[in-house]
Amino acid sequence: MATLREGTRLARAVASRRAQYIPSAVIPRRWASSDAASTSPAISDVESNSSFSTPGPDEATIKSFDTAKRISDRQQQLPGKRFQYHPPKYDRGPLHPIQSPPSSDPTARNFVPGPFNLPRMKQTYDATIASDLMTLAYLHKVPGTPDREPRERLREWDGSSPYHKNRPLRGPRGSPSLDLLEKNITFRTVPEIKAVSISAFQPGSNKNPALLATTRSVIQAITGITPTTIKAKHGVSQWKVKEGDRAGVKATIYGNQAIEFIDKLTNIVLPKIKDYPGLKGTTGDGNGNLALGLRADDMAWFPEIAVNYDMYPAKLIPGCRIYIHTTATSDRHARLLFQALGFPFHGKVKH
Repeated sequence: MATLREGTRLARAVASRRAQYIPSAVIPRRWASSDAASTSPAISDVESNSSFSTPGPDEATIKSFDTAKRISDRQQQLPGKRFQYHPPKYDRGPLHPIQSPPSSDPTARNFVPGPFNLPRMKQTYDATIASDLMTLAYLHKVPGTPDREPRERLREWDGSSPYHKNRPLRGPRGSPSLDLLEKNITFRTVPEIKAVSISAFQPGSNKNPALLATTRSVIQAITGITPTTIKAKHGVSQWKVKEGDRAGVKATIYGNQAIEFIDKLTNIVLPKIKDYPGLKGTTGDGNGNLALGLRADDMAWFPEIAVNYDMYPAKLIPGCRIYIHTTATSDRHARLLFQALGFPFHGKVKH
């Protein structure tokens, strides 16, 4: 009986659910508003007349517009510098409320526009030289190998005096400062050109002003910037130089200018010098900066001087000393970079 009772209950529940579902006929609906045609378009507020058809001012209006007279009739002058931003002249630290803008900001005092070109040597460096230097100086290190502790480069006191206790270590022999530690070349530390400094020494500039003027013109022509005058720090009686006399000029170029100067030096100037042996293998300051010198006769091979060579007095053209600064931390890595750029070397190499 219980089974029959449950069956009838299920039948009544199914019948009641079917009765609640009433199928509706499919009626097409219009999803557009009936008021769309009556509303004005969005462009109804736009003027139909063009400003090009507006007539220009008449002659009376043009004559009455006198800027000079308006400025002269002004009772009180407008402030000239109130709305002009001037960056601070001095950097007073990171905690000062007034900070200097970055060098990339056109309002900064040290803003230099550019770069305006991509040097050919820079493209060669990025395409081939950088990867070649990483391959040449690759040092394999097994993962998990601990780093070797660097040796102590400062000397200890011998303890012969009781005052040696708690003293700082002694400096290196022969120099008051230590050289940089050589860093392994990785994709972050590939050596590259940082700056080029050119200096010319003319001890007789004090008596012959034309000598210094010619030197400034030559250095400015090959670098593209205005050089700075050098004054003698000490007097030398043999050269008849007194302390404070003008003794030469110097100039330092950075970025693309430095790269273009090296490109010009390696591809135009040095190949034209007869029997040029190359850079000395012992050149370098131990920190990745190398130097070379050019005689007065060699300066004529620069294109900027050769095109107007008659403009310079031949006997007053000076030689120069060129210092090339790199991001390398040792002379060994700097020589690898120089050899890749096209500089020849001769003699015994100093490691």
